[in-house]
This record gives sequence, structure tokens and C-alpha cells, in this order.
Amino acid sequence: MQHAVGSPLPPPHESGHGWSPAGQPPGAHHPGHQGPAPHQGSAPVPPPPPAPGFTPPGPAVHAPQSPQPAPVPPVPPVPDTTGHVPLPPGGPVGMPSAPPTSVPDPATTTIAVLLIGPAGAGKTSVAKYWAEHRRVPTAHISLDDVREWVRSGFADPQSGWNDNSEAQYRLARRTCGFAARNFLANGISCILDDAVFPDRPVVGLGGWKRHVGPGLLPVVLLPGLEIVLERNAERSGNRRLTDEEVARIHGRMAGWYGSGLPIIDNSQLDVPQTARVLDDVLARSIASPPNW
Repeated sequence: MQHAVGSPLPPPHESGHGWSPAGQPPGAHHPGHQGPAPHQGSAPVPPPPPAPGFTPPGPAVHAPQSPQPAPVPPVPPVPDTTGHVPLPPGGPVGMPSAPPTSVPDPATTTIAVLLIGPAGAGKTSVAKYWAEHRRVPTAHISLDDVREWVRSGFADPQSGWNDNSEAQYRLARRTCGFAARNFLANGISCILDDAVFPDRPVVGLGGWKRHVGPGLLPVVLLPGLEIVLERNAERSGNRRLTDEEVARIHGRMAGWYGSGLPIIDNSQLDVPQTARVLDDVLARSIASPPNW
């Protein structure tokens, strides 16, 4: 039977069981074919039954949130006091004062001592021993040690006394003086050793008085020439001088006799004995400071 082009196709033949002759449900879609729209008011199609063993998911259950812990206040750091000890500045050292009714004990008094003597007199050995055996903090400041801080360009007086060696000696004395003032300002006694000549007061005692202060107590250590030559022979390096130089220095040191400074002849004394004599001399110097 012929139909006009563009007219709708007739509905398919429906059987009593609702299946088409091809065995497909009436609402099945063919590729490229739009199935008939459902009639208005028709009953909704129920969902297919679940597969065996399948449990439908229930409503989402959220785990109860635990209460947030209270914020812990930050622990303040332990204050680091290392390196924060206040250091009073070092000023000129005044004359040590002693109670008028008692004899001062140099072993417990904060003092500054200048130990003078020629090369080989034992200044360094006595100064070290004296500083180590005091009952109060004491520093030993060696002029030669400070002078030898200069490595490149070190001016050795044995090679000839010139402006460079003169300047390095003065720098070393000034550095030792600053160190002594700082030690004393912080309650630490000190003993310095230097070969100070009596015929050069400006760069000798005068320089030490400017660098340290009028409270510096000078003591001369002057053994015999034979002892000085013997001790100098045991030295090595640039601290060992020729016998002629040692004799010349020793002769110039003799000028301290009659200067008013205390002099210790340690020709027959070992280091501990000399240190004990030094304590006795310092006790008298504290009670009656020398005029220098």
C-alpha cells in the first residue's frame, strides 16, 4: 500500500503480550531512531531490582570531629648569658691603698707589677711562677710574647736597631698597657716583664706609667753578670743574644742602683725563692710606694 512522501508511518502492530514480532519491547530504541514519547499521565517505571549481594549505599555518615586542642603558649627560650658579662673599661691604675693598721698582703691584693731586668735575669720564669701561685686571679703579660705577634715584617733588634724595631717595641708596650688596665679594671692582677733601661726614662718607666698608670709597682731583677751569661746561653731563637750584647745590657741595668726602685739580686735564688722575695718587696712597696 502506497503512502504519500512525508506522511507519518502507521503505528506498528501490537500483540496481546506487548512484544513486537522481532521480540523487542515496544519502547526499544533502534540506532538512529527516536522512540515514541511516553504518554502524559502514564505511571512511572520502577527501577530495576538490585543484584544479589548488593547493598545500596546509605546516607553519608560523617565521623564526629574531635575538639581542637587548646593552643600551647610558646615556651620562652632560656636566656643565654654567655658573652654578656659587663666589663668595666680599663682606666689608669691608681696607687694601691693599704689599711693603715695592718701590713698589706701582696698575695691577696689586686696590683700591677712591672718586673725589670736584663736578658737572662729570669724575669719571665719568675713572673709566670708568681702569677700562677697567687691566691687571687693574676695575669702574666710578657712584652716579648706580644712583640712576637708580628710575623710578617717582624723587626728583630739583633739585626740592627732601627725605626721599625723601635715602633714595634712601642706598640707592644702600649698593647701590654691596655691589657693590664683591662685586667685590673675587672679585678685581675697582672705582672709585666720588660728590659727597661734607666737611661731612657721617656720610653722606659715613663712609657709604662702612661700606659698603665701611676699605681704600677716596678721591681728590678738584677743577678750577677756570670749568671745572666749562663742563662742566656740556654736560650734559642731570636731571644738568645751574643755575650757582648748581654754584657752591654747588664752594664746599663746597673744604673738602677741608687734610683730608689727595689732591686732583687737573685744570683743565688731559684724561681720559688725569688717569688717569695718579690712578695716581701711588693708588701713594702704597697705600704710605701716608690717615688718614680
